[in-house]
Amino acid sequence: MNAPTTLAELAAVTSRQALGAELPHESARLHVTGEAHYTDDIPELRGTLYAALITSPVAHGELIGEGVNREELLAQHGVVAVFTSRDIPGENNCGPIVHDDPFLADGVVHFLGQPVAVVVARDMLYAREVAKKAKVAVKELPAILTIEQALDAGAQVLPTKTVERGDAPAALAAAKHRLQGSTRCGQQEQFYLEGHISYAVPREDGQLTLFVSTQHPDGNQREAASALCLGTHDVEVICRRMGGGFGGKEGNASIFSQSAALAAFKLQRPVKLRVNRDDDMTITGKRHDFRIDWEVGFDDNGRIQALDVMLASRCGYSVDYSGPVNDRAMLHIDNCYHLPNLRLVSHRCRTNTQSSTAFRGFGGPQGMFGIETVVEAIAQHLKLDALDVRMRNLYQAPERSGDATSMTTHYGQVIEDFVADKLMAELEAESGYRARREAVNAFNAKHRGRQRGLALVPLKFGISFTATMLNQGGALVNVFMDGTVSVNHGGTEMGQGLNTKMAQVAADGLGIPVALVRVTGTDTQKVPNASATAASSGADINGAAINHACDQLRERLAPVAAGLLGCAVAEVKFSAGQASGGGQAVPWAELVKNAWLQRVGLSVTGFYKTPEIGYDNLKLQGRAFYYYCYGAAVTEVEIDTATGEWWCKAVDIVHDVGQSINPAIDRGQIEGAYVQGMGWLTMEECIWDKSGKLLTHGPSTYKIPVAGDVPEHFKVRLFDGMNVKPTPYRSKAVGEPPLMLGLSAYFAIRDAIAATAGHAKPVPLQAPATPERILLACEALKA
Repeated sequence: MNAPTTLAELAAVTSRQALGAELPHESARLHVTGEAHYTDDIPELRGTLYAALITSPVAHGELIGEGVNREELLAQHGVVAVFTSRDIPGENNCGPIVHDDPFLADGVVHFLGQPVAVVVARDMLYAREVAKKAKVAVKELPAILTIEQALDAGAQVLPTKTVERGDAPAALAAAKHRLQGSTRCGQQEQFYLEGHISYAVPREDGQLTLFVSTQHPDGNQREAASALCLGTHDVEVICRRMGGGFGGKEGNASIFSQSAALAAFKLQRPVKLRVNRDDDMTITGKRHDFRIDWEVGFDDNGRIQALDVMLASRCGYSVDYSGPVNDRAMLHIDNCYHLPNLRLVSHRCRTNTQSSTAFRGFGGPQGMFGIETVVEAIAQHLKLDALDVRMRNLYQAPERSGDATSMTTHYGQVIEDFVADKLMAELEAESGYRARREAVNAFNAKHRGRQRGLALVPLKFGISFTATMLNQGGALVNVFMDGTVSVNHGGTEMGQGLNTKMAQVAADGLGIPVALVRVTGTDTQKVPNASATAASSGADINGAAINHACDQLRERLAPVAAGLLGCAVAEVKFSAGQASGGGQAVPWAELVKNAWLQRVGLSVTGFYKTPEIGYDNLKLQGRAFYYYCYGAAVTEVEIDTATGEWWCKAVDIVHDVGQSINPAIDRGQIEGAYVQGMGWLTMEECIWDKSGKLLTHGPSTYKIPVAGDVPEHFKVRLFDGMNVKPTPYRSKAVGEPPLMLGLSAYFAIRDAIAATAGHAKPVPLQAPATPERILLACEALKA
């Protein structure tokens, strides 16, 4: 793990060079001293009111009237106003793609916990208490709650999609070995430390400012404007930072921002809406859970010859992001493996539950979980080490394989940067995988109550929004007369270190120390029309936009510098806090002051659009991704066969981040992503009762990994390479890809369970591999 660093060390390191330096997070000091301001820390204006949401008590039903008794609610102590869908002057929608999701239920409720009304009071406690006790008048209707119920009823939020490559039925029929099975991977709550919060402030002439904890300020801006019949230019959304997001604040934030905006607009007073953890988890969407049915044909060496897969996900009651999430699951069903004959079917099931939404990985983890389950089954059937089966199925250059398609995905994209084979070989050697496999086998032979497991699992993750138009970014760079620089961009800081990297990019682009650069809070009035900070694209598109702005500034300043230095413009170089040329140098601050005196513009906007990509999301064919990220992890675990308890003993990771802008931040992202992925697959479980009520709606019932779940042996090394594409500093995305490293924890547990029966029987295990499921699987293998 990253070694602890003192505040003095963090302060001193900011004077180093920009790109490639292990600079501290730009808010590190503020985080550890408690001085970092989040939305709830903004000083409240005089007259601020507080809102809470009244939610549906049933999973499906018709509202009787408005669903609430306004007069009764208004009579409660401290209550100022009550709003329902009837009070919305414009569009009642928080659906980010398809407008099928009202932020306040209109006539029908579709899940238990769906907001029905907004109650506004003089105190937050008053608002919450009234909302909690409020009675919702509703006629209950039958509800569809599970994937199986949805499949039986033909209930879908979107049509089924199919991808075919080669002739899977014929290849299956001809294969020497065939296996089939079914598995599941569960939902996952984003569990950001800072819950959803919005503070809506009316301004003059009908304008509105929204302070929101959001990954997509532009979406909150447009949707609030549409709901209130305002122009988009009348609504400003500001987000300085979030206390975590993980996809849960990409679309879901609009439920709360629009509710607060409606109340503030109607009352012409500031309104704050901050939900508690129970309501947050009950109202918002989770990671999609998947049922995965598969049949595979393979040869004696474990090479996959044909694969037939059915994916079915629980999408909830509206589309939300289910289209691209399920598409990405289909696009990542191959992981690192060439599948010459494939039939892949994806069902997007409609259920009366919260609309499943974005979560780190966005469908990719579920797809990879499917193929890795298949690989493990093949290895066990042939009595081979799963690593050998993985290596034999990797994509290969056509000149090596003799197959022209062996470096082309099932969606028709030629892979240009494949390094998974090299990376896996390095990790195999560094981790001592073969020796550890022997040691694990020896341990298991001597112990009955405890068994150990080992797994090395790779990943290949595509980088770009699959909706091509979203692959664009903007930036605003202002240079002040004293030489300091402010940068604003369309991305949002949620703890991942994006603003730190962007400061480094700007400093490098202008040739100045990072200490002179300040990245300001995301503001829709400074950088408009920005895409969400999602799809691991934040550093790529916003960094490239900042580079574009810096290029323009250097072009403007170069003639000024040439005049001061007495050299040609082409000779001017910007570095080390000065402009040099002709054997002389002028300090940056002096250059800037002279530029102002000469009336040279020192404020520039930058723009970037990702090149080369072009993808048909109906046919699922084309160049979906600009490039790929790779990684691999070895995890060793130990289980107690009598209780199902398990312990993570060691983790070794090699991960590809290209040429890292900031290795310290990247390692931190890799460590955190692995732990979050491990949590999804081993302990985080959403449990529902038969009425559609989420029972795990707080930290007392929903378990996430803690420090004690992380082993002392936790080694992360960055793969030595650079991006083949001209991203900022030839770096690669690091937000989502390393979450899939957590797959190795699940398959190590599966390996340990298999050892209880000498690896001779299929392991009946689904994710998450909780102690209960581990114990049941061990008991099943005894039969």
